[in-house]
Amino acid sequence: MSKTNIQDGDAYTVVVFRGSTAKPIRFSLSKKLLRRLLVCVGVVVLADLLVVSHYVIRTGEVWELAAFRTEAMSAREQTAAFSTAIDDLKKRLGAMNEVNQRLRVMLGIEVPKTGDMANGRGGEEVPIPEEGVTIPGGNESKPSGTSRQISEGNQEHSTAIGLESSRDNLQAVASVKEGLEWLSKQATVQERILDELSQAVEQRSSRWASTPSIWPVKGWVTSGFGPRVSPFTEKPAWHDGLDIGAAPNTPVHAPAQGRITSIGYDSKLGNMVRVDHGFGVETIYGHLAKALVKEGQRVDRGDVIALVGSSGLATGPHLHYMVKLNGQTLDPTKYILE
Repeated sequence: MSKTNIQDGDAYTVVVFRGSTAKPIRFSLSKKLLRRLLVCVGVVVLADLLVVSHYVIRTGEVWELAAFRTEAMSAREQTAAFSTAIDDLKKRLGAMNEVNQRLRVMLGIEVPKTGDMANGRGGEEVPIPEEGVTIPGGNESKPSGTSRQISEGNQEHSTAIGLESSRDNLQAVASVKEGLEWLSKQATVQERILDELSQAVEQRSSRWASTPSIWPVKGWVTSGFGPRVSPFTEKPAWHDGLDIGAAPNTPVHAPAQGRITSIGYDSKLGNMVRVDHGFGVETIYGHLAKALVKEGQRVDRGDVIALVGSSGLATGPHLHYMVKLNGQTLDPTKYILE
């Protein structure tokens, strides 16, 4: 049994009874000493609580950092794969650009010298490691201190590695963003070039389809384009077309696509047909037996438009074939590729 006596003096006496026959034990503690003991116990308990709480917080941060590093590694792998895909798209755009430039040269389109095409840049970049980053371990001596200080040092090192990994990921993301911007600009440029090529091909295709290129009738040339002796006056004269001899009623074919603009009779050319092929090109057919088309009718290359005859001022059945460009007569043989 124990008993504590609180006196009015500066000390506390503690009496411990060990039994009915044993002599009790007495302890006398001063108030000052007791207060010091209580303060020390409180400081020790508070320090232990701080150490435990700090350890719990640091442990949670380490777990969170480990999860972040795992996520960062996964993001880095995905970024690397995306960067590789961007590089592949850049190579394809480069090949497409070469083909487009060749087509522009073939079609006679001026090749623009744009800064974006000449200074296109991209690709994955590897950051330069920063100096002063030390990795503990190996043959280096460990600093002295308590186990808590060593644990904090390892955690700070892990945090530094996590921050460096985060910077690497940010740089990789910035590189991918730059590559996407380059691809967007190049896609716009290539789209514009393809649109120009499409228009040029369409225009040239339409122009080719409208350019005379075949014999309008099967026969033989009886009089060429240019100066000749007139068969009617026997004096020098200028012949503005090509006379092609053929049997009567031989089919006359359109040498290119176009539209019939007029069908009529001329005192010299007799029955005649005019065809407007567009782009300033016009063909005229004279001395016909009859026309087989109507005004405003569309015809294609090879369509039969009339029959050979000897109407008008003619010495026999033949076709008078004329080609005009912007109102000026030209040598029809320059428009015959067969």
